[in-house]
Amino acid sequence: MAGQKHRVVIVGSGFGGLSAAQALAGADVEVTLIDRRNHHLFQPLLYQVATASLSTSEIAWPIRHILRKRDDVTTLLATVTGVDVAGKTVQLADGAPVPYDSLILATGARHAYFGHDDWEQFAPGLKTLEDATTIRRKLLLAFEAAEREPDADKRRALLTFVIIGAGPTGVELAGAIVELARETLKGEFRRSDPASARVMLIEAANKVLGNFRPELSEYSLKALRDLGVEVILGEPVEAIDADGLVYGGKRLDAECIIWAAGVQASPAAKWLGVEPDRAGRVKVEADLSVAGHPEIFVVGDTATIAKPDGKPVPGVGDAAKQGGKHAAAVIKARLAGDTTPLPFQYKHAGDLATIGKRAAVIDFGWLQLKGWVAWWVWGIAHIYFLIDTKNRLAVALSWLWIFLSGRRSARLITQGNAEKRAPIKDVTESADS
Repeated sequence: MAGQKHRVVIVGSGFGGLSAAQALAGADVEVTLIDRRNHHLFQPLLYQVATASLSTSEIAWPIRHILRKRDDVTTLLATVTGVDVAGKTVQLADGAPVPYDSLILATGARHAYFGHDDWEQFAPGLKTLEDATTIRRKLLLAFEAAEREPDADKRRALLTFVIIGAGPTGVELAGAIVELARETLKGEFRRSDPASARVMLIEAANKVLGNFRPELSEYSLKALRDLGVEVILGEPVEAIDADGLVYGGKRLDAECIIWAAGVQASPAAKWLGVEPDRAGRVKVEADLSVAGHPEIFVVGDTATIAKPDGKPVPGVGDAAKQGGKHAAAVIKARLAGDTTPLPFQYKHAGDLATIGKRAAVIDFGWLQLKGWVAWWVWGIAHIYFLIDTKNRLAVALSWLWIFLSGRRSARLITQGNAEKRAPIKDVTESADS
């Protein structure tokens, strides 16, 4: 159609999708951003919602509000079910097609159970706000159920919290749960002692934080154990059911299990009819486009591409941001008539993880930090990358209050019937207050 602007469709409003939309500002394009949720989520702090440190509104923002000044962007709340590559349309669950001239898939990933998808009902993962509020509900209801449990063995199982996977999410969850039990809930129960809670971190590999330098990994292991976390290394999980799990040939009764061991990409490869890698990610060209389809880009956790050293670009938020900006840059260059190849060059900002509220490890490549100083740098970095001033202030005040008092203000059990005798097996979604 004469005079029609170039149509860019972006699927996913996470770090990659939102960065792409923002980078297209001022270009002669019409942008359609599609997501099945109405908010952008700051995933690095999701574990703090799960452990009652922060509320959902402090780490998530309505997409429409973020892009309210962009008349060139149309936002659709919808679920994508496929892509008609030949017809250049994105297919929605209600059957409506959304046409595109350029397509950016930034659909992220979710937890993978390595062929044991039946484990998910017993060990929820942590990728969305719904996951976080579900885990928060399980944690808090476990303490409530223990208060009413007369049998010592059953009470011990109720107060056994197991995190599977010792990457950053697992390490951060373990430290936060220990502090929730031993500081926040101190003195609030009469028949049971939250401080007696057993927090276990189980990892199939022989080290925690496998992507970090050995000295930082060793420091993290010691810091976790000093905090009171039982760290089990080199023993993979063999089974999970409603009453506990089996690891290294040993049975453990535990009713609150959290999965932090692996991720699986979205079905984008299936939508495009291309061969995925083992994690379901799309193998992309140097400029993040799909082989044979230069108009389609895949960024973030949905894509796999190697760095110059042959190692894959890591599945972290900063990589997704850089990928989204790069896809937008390629589209703008082409519209300007520049067809010079523009390969993606990932710049690693660093690896960060916190261990409770007093220690962290940071690897910037040129500088490594650990302990108290690293914790301050970690906190400042995360506050800086929050979207607006209101949220930065709210998170900073929440952390200050937790640090000074040990209290967490987001400890509300919402939805469901909290008076049921065995409520912690209920993993229905929970709205934040």
